[in-house]
Amino acid sequence: MNTQALLETYIDNIIQIMTPYGTGTGFIIDDLIITNSHVVSGLKEVVISSKQVKRVIAQVVYDDPDYDLAFIKTVFKAPKNPLKLSTTPVNNGDITVAIGHPYGLNYTATEGIVSKASRLYEDLEYIQIDAAINPGNSGGPLLNIHGEVTGVNTFIIQNANNLGFALPYFYVQESLKNFKDVDAANIIKCPSCKNLIHEKDIKNDYCSECGTKLEVAYQRRTGYNPTGSTKLLEEILTSLDVNVTLARRSQASWRVDHGSARIEINYYENGIIIGDSKLCRIPKENIGAIYDYMLSENEKLTYLQFSINENSIYLSYLIVDSSLTLKEGKIALERLFKLSDKYDEILINKFKAIKLKRDEEDE
Repeated sequence: MNTQALLETYIDNIIQIMTPYGTGTGFIIDDLIITNSHVVSGLKEVVISSKQVKRVIAQVVYDDPDYDLAFIKTVFKAPKNPLKLSTTPVNNGDITVAIGHPYGLNYTATEGIVSKASRLYEDLEYIQIDAAINPGNSGGPLLNIHGEVTGVNTFIIQNANNLGFALPYFYVQESLKNFKDVDAANIIKCPSCKNLIHEKDIKNDYCSECGTKLEVAYQRRTGYNPTGSTKLLEEILTSLDVNVTLARRSQASWRVDHGSARIEINYYENGIIIGDSKLCRIPKENIGAIYDYMLSENEKLTYLQFSINENSIYLSYLIVDSSLTLKEGKIALERLFKLSDKYDEILINKFKAIKLKRDEEDE
């Protein structure tokens, strides 16, 4: 199969994984989602989405920092064309396809060749490829022309051209077998003694078999804990019945869908917090009436304001972090949520503004 055919055939197997620290890729094998350990960032829970699943919280049931592998478990419909692990090693020069979400550009497929079938790096074998992979590709599948998973895209050499490395399929096979033999969840593989340790048996973050300090155990125990204005923003969102885990796009960015409107909240390094609702686009006709309406509404609004960027209409809330309080922040964001949906309908129905088309892959 060519690259396009591979993507179309197996796209239902490809998962986007989101944490407060970044995004990555995973893929379905049997009833598990396979990804890299560094993608899940030591968390017990991550947010996933796919063509079949729209942003749900999933459990990290296995974490192996030694092989840089992690397994995620959730309920999902079995793909029509399930991916399978390869059973034969790759050869130098083989055509290969990497699928993932580089820089959040969902379902990107890049073709290349195997530059070196076995490259030893820090005591592990890797497949060196020249297919373009970037941040966000980590954890995604490397496929051969038959649609078999030959590896897990794992890392690149920074500031180099097309130097990517994938963990070979046989490490995944070994890890899946060992994990299923244990028949339990919440398993951490000790990087020193290589034993699989159940989380409940870990005391003070030390391996119960060899006594090695397990950084992943500490990370899973402590989790993600926002501080300062980020913490306050999440408290405000929680008070408005927003699931902040699902809304969180990064440590300083959140997205909330309310009716027909989508609100993006960003906290910038200069201390500015902006809640933006991109409503609709200016129509080709009756533009003056829309301008007059928005100017009139701006005089009535508190906390919020209409603006136009290029041909898009925004309703926004802006505040400096030092001025943010739980009470006023809740009032302002609650108004932004409610009025965004209301104004979107008015502008479209009364003034014939153009409804936005959301990218279905960016839901």
